[in-house]
Amino acid sequence: MFWVLLLFLAWAFAGTACARLCLAAVRTDASDASDASGVPDVPDAQAVAGRDLTLYEAAFLSGGPARVADVALVSMARERRLLLAHTGWATVVDPRGRDEIEQSVIGAIGPGGQSRIAPVRRRAADAEAVRRLADGLVHAGLAVREGSDTVASAVRQVRAAALAVAVLGSTALLLPGDTGTPRPLVGAWFALPLILTLSSLAIARFEVHPYSPWASPAGQRLLRALTGKPAGDERSFLTSVAVRGIRAIGEPELRAAFTHRDQPLRE
Repeated sequence: MFWVLLLFLAWAFAGTACARLCLAAVRTDASDASDASGVPDVPDAQAVAGRDLTLYEAAFLSGGPARVADVALVSMARERRLLLAHTGWATVVDPRGRDEIEQSVIGAIGPGGQSRIAPVRRRAADAEAVRRLADGLVHAGLAVREGSDTVASAVRQVRAAALAVAVLGSTALLLPGDTGTPRPLVGAWFALPLILTLSSLAIARFEVHPYSPWASPAGQRLLRALTGKPAGDERSFLTSVAVRGIRAIGEPELRAAFTHRDQPLRE
């Protein structure tokens, strides 16, 4: 009857993850309803409702610290203050950053003025300037604090629970010898927690999507308003990069600079 122990584990994983998802969704819905009804969750919530997001703020709320670094790199490259080669190298043309994020990018490239783009993105995303940006958004109620229990993190846990249930069920079905229970019935028992996790993911997809690991409900509303603005100028292009990431870059060479991967050495 070892399979029963595996079944208990499957139900524990599925139940815990789904309960966490439900609680996170309820908290998000309550926060959203509170903002919509005019009852602020944060001291400056009323001021937040009418504010405009900067490019860096929109980038952080959409894609986190890495997206902020991408926007700075693209902006500098478009103004020819930074050269981003399709081979994956960044070269400084103008060493004077116009803001602290750009200064962090230049500092991440190093004193030599040239570096691979991938490590530059990582170092710039970890810079103190980006952390201050994140803290300001959290204080304004537009971003969620790192490590907080969000719908996005709960969804990831449910996905992991679904995978764990599938692995435990497969293990139970592959146990050698006579389990004392018909194997189709064993499979049916494990199908129940698997259905629970998959149905929870489906409901979350329809009811609370999009779920962001960075933006609070108030931040997501500002992002939706931002994407509805007319396009066509340079700022609109950078806004689309901030919201959608490097896939919004239409220039083949510039996009190749971010997607380039070193080829393995051949003997």
